[in-house]
Amino acid sequence: MSQATLSLSRTRHSLAPWARIAVLAVCALLTLGPVIWTVSTSLRTPAEAFDLPPKLIPTDPSTEAYSGVFDQIDVWLLALNSTLVTALIALGQMITAGLAGYAFARLEFRFKKPLFGLVLATMMVPLQVTIVPVFLVLKSMGLTDTLLGLIIPAFPTAFGTFLMRQYFLGMPKDLGEAAMLDGCGPWRIFRSVYAPLAAPGLAIVGVLAFNYHWNEFFRPLILETSGQNYTLPLGLVSLQGNLGTGSISVVLAGVVLSMIPAVAVFIVGQRPLREGITSAGVNR
Repeated sequence: MSQATLSLSRTRHSLAPWARIAVLAVCALLTLGPVIWTVSTSLRTPAEAFDLPPKLIPTDPSTEAYSGVFDQIDVWLLALNSTLVTALIALGQMITAGLAGYAFARLEFRFKKPLFGLVLATMMVPLQVTIVPVFLVLKSMGLTDTLLGLIIPAFPTAFGTFLMRQYFLGMPKDLGEAAMLDGCGPWRIFRSVYAPLAAPGLAIVGVLAFNYHWNEFFRPLILETSGQNYTLPLGLVSLQGNLGTGSISVVLAGVVLSMIPAVAVFIVGQRPLREGITSAGVNR
C-alpha cells in the first residue's frame, strides 16, 4: 500500500468521529431548538416577544409571564390532577403489561397466538375511533367527568404487552422450570422469579406511559367538562386568550411549566431505560 493511500486512510479514520459528532450536534440543535426558543420567549416581556429581528436571549429577562400563568389558572390543582391521573395510569399499565406479557410469553393456553395478534391489531386502531364507545360505557357507569374515567380505560396497553412479552421471551426458561420443580405454581413463578428480573422492562413501560399521558389532551377534552377535573394540558387552553393581547410569553410560560414534570421523570428514568434496553439485548 502506497504512502498516499495510508495517509488518506488515516485522514478518513480521524474525520469519522468528528463527522458523527457534527451530525449529532445538528440533530440535537434541531430537536432542542424549539424548546430553547420556548423557554427564551417565556422570559420576555410581551412587547419584546415580537421584536424583529428576533433575539434568542432576552434583553431584560423577566418572570412576569410565569406569575401571569398562576394568576389566570389554578396551576396547582391542574398539576395535582395530572399527577394523580398519570401516576395511576403508569402503575396500572406496568401491572397489566407485566401480567399479560408473561402470560403470552410463558403460559400455554388455547388461541394464544390469535389473541396476541388481536392485541397487536388494536395498536392500529386510532383513539378517535374508540372514544365514542368508551364514552358511552363510562356514561352508563357514571364515570364521565371524573378522574377515574380517565384512569381506568387507559390501563390496558397493547404496546406495553408486546414489549413485556419480548422481554420475558429473552429470559432463560431454566429459571421457571427450576422453580416449578420446587413446587411453585405459575403465579408464584411470575411473582418471585420473573417479575423481579423484569423490573427494568416494567420501568420502561412506566416512564413511557407517564410521558405520554402527562401530555394527553384528546381524552380529557372529551371526557371532562368540569374545571375541577381538568388536567394540566387541558387547563392551559384557557391561556390562549393571551394571544389576542400579544402576551404570547404567558402562553409559553404555561407550556414550560407543563414540561418540567415530564422532563424530570425522563431524567430520573434514564438509567432504568438504559438498563432495560441493554439487559434485553444481552438476554437475547
